[in-house]
Amino acid sequence: MKKIYYLSSCDTCKRILNELKPLGDIELQDIKSDQITPEQLKAMRNLAGSYEALFSRRARLFSERQLKDQQLEEKDYQALILEHYTFLKRPVILVNNQIFIGNSKKVITAAKETIHS
Repeated sequence: MKKIYYLSSCDTCKRILNELKPLGDIELQDIKSDQITPEQLKAMRNLAGSYEALFSRRARLFSERQLKDQQLEEKDYQALILEHYTFLKRPVILVNNQIFIGNSKKVITAAKETIHS
């Protein structure tokens, strides 16, 4: 499976998609208009190793809800990501059995090499 979970209103996601130049065999899912399902999130977690690895601490809601002051567990990360799309660290790129999470240069470079190899 080749898929990219992204947010169409995010300038960083747009820039990364432009840089990746995903081929026609890669499915794109805008997580704002096409919400992540529990099954999709579980599949991502299985590749990532944890829900925490998929969780974005940069989300505005993270600070608004003062979540940094709470002791979050895996079930909390899972519930928060399913509750609101901004809690997913973006983009999440799946290529066969590999996962690339976030927008760091190192992650995007590795994803680009994998997509085009």
